[in-house]
Amino acid sequence: MAASCESSETSESTLRRRRGEPQSSEASSDDGNAETTHEGDASKYEKRHQFSLQPGTYWLTRVVLLRAIAFIYFVAFGVAYCQNRQLIGERGLMPCKDYLRSVKRYVGGKIGLAALAYTPSILWFLDWEDMDTNLDGIALVGLALSGFVLLSGRANMVIMALLWILYHSLVNVGQLWYAFGWESQLLETGFLAIFLCPFWSLAQLPQRCPPSLISIWTFRWLIVRIMLGAGLIKIRGDRCWRDLTCMDYHYETQPVPNPISYYLHRSPWWFHRFETLSNHFIELVVPFLTFLGRRMCMVNGILQILFQVMLIVSGNLSFLNWLTIVPSLACFDDASLAFLFRRSEGGTRHMVQKIQEEEASGQSPPRTKGMLIRRVLNVSLAVLIGYLSVPVVMNLLSPRQVMNTSFDPLRIVNTYGAFGSITKERTEVILQGTLSADPAAPGAVWEEYQFLCKPGNVKRRPCLISPYHYRLDWLMWFAAFQTYEQNEWVIQIAGRLLADDSAVLSLMDHNPFLGREKPRWIRGEHYKYKFTVPGGPGAAQGKWWVRKRIGSYFPAVNLTSLRGYFQSRNWPHPDIQ
Repeated sequence: MAASCESSETSESTLRRRRGEPQSSEASSDDGNAETTHEGDASKYEKRHQFSLQPGTYWLTRVVLLRAIAFIYFVAFGVAYCQNRQLIGERGLMPCKDYLRSVKRYVGGKIGLAALAYTPSILWFLDWEDMDTNLDGIALVGLALSGFVLLSGRANMVIMALLWILYHSLVNVGQLWYAFGWESQLLETGFLAIFLCPFWSLAQLPQRCPPSLISIWTFRWLIVRIMLGAGLIKIRGDRCWRDLTCMDYHYETQPVPNPISYYLHRSPWWFHRFETLSNHFIELVVPFLTFLGRRMCMVNGILQILFQVMLIVSGNLSFLNWLTIVPSLACFDDASLAFLFRRSEGGTRHMVQKIQEEEASGQSPPRTKGMLIRRVLNVSLAVLIGYLSVPVVMNLLSPRQVMNTSFDPLRIVNTYGAFGSITKERTEVILQGTLSADPAAPGAVWEEYQFLCKPGNVKRRPCLISPYHYRLDWLMWFAAFQTYEQNEWVIQIAGRLLADDSAVLSLMDHNPFLGREKPRWIRGEHYKYKFTVPGGPGAAQGKWWVRKRIGSYFPAVNLTSLRGYFQSRNWPHPDIQ
């Protein structure tokens, strides 16, 4: 009974405090401890809910998106800085200067609108006498700008447009080395990022330039098209996607496996069937959740991100999967991304809450001419994306669907797809050299060159490099299931190796003739590779792979025999460079 009265008095005291009514000194004295406790609880409650955010705004989403896009740009420009000289530089395998000259001749010999429309690049306006410096300069500026956005989470339209123009300038002269779907995907993603930002301000939360819902939806539309394109090309492509057996081969035959691929390849058959079914569900069904309200859109975002993380873990697919995560982030609003930001007073999360409170109380900034222009710009973006999406949607609906294709020269809206067909056996081209004067002599010793990441030495552990990308290694994967006549650049590599060319050797992991004479002959051998069985006899010997020779990929060549081949293709002969 006493306990009941005490509880009643405490409750009455608390109600009086909340109503602002005076309390008796007796109540204050007797319930002093209770008052302190309740004040502490209230303080904790207020602190816990101090920075809670309401759904429907995208200030934090913009910060996360900009940092994610900047990260991909940083990786892409880093790859360009490390590899462009060897691939498209002055002495590269496919010099971009020669490519620009051929385009110039094709459009009439002038650098004008026709040349820019055919190959949009600022390299047209730079001094061609030192193309290596131009390529390095573009990459370094890109690294600096993307690094700034990545670290600060701040950007404006000028910075994001510059990044887009700089990367466009490389992709459009990169020829075979940049002919991958993720290059167009990065350009499209980068273009959409321009419209996320204020024109000039570098404020992280510019109150007069809230993130446009139109801009957010352009990213959502991108992830829908990416996934549907990838899913439909599989269903229409290789039969193994329909009979659920593709994953029996994928981990072993993908372009550049990693160590985890080795173990996933030996998963039980039922797990591979589950993987294939899950792939179809994620790519063909889940994207439609985007249009079913906030919660379902977030479910789509979560599933897409988890799916891309699994792909990142299971293989080295360049920065493709990292890039595909980016538009999925647009499925989340401020309330759902708040956990990524600290609760500190005056921090980004706190400032967004203040903006939300001001908007709720009708204290939004007065509309200005600039805000009106911004609205017109956003509507124009929606019209542009809608118009350019028409051929893309028609392609998705077509039974003759093509993947990784651009329908406009600026690659603003593209069609995507990946692994429409799966190779069932892994083949590799192994380059070998010898010091023997006679390549056919029984005693000729052939020594192997090793690439940076692709399989070669059967005892070398598969590499783990994602999101970085070795462009030459990737192209060697394509060359292995084609012929050298379809990949003439392989013969150019052979010639460069005969001349001990430092540019090409920098793309290699192991030169067997380092510190010795130059090789007299180079040949290409064709091998079939298979993973060893974990715990099996091969693995016990330290082997990750077993291989079997298929035959010759190209015959033994020397500098003399290659002279005519190089001249007919207007390549500089390696021994006179």
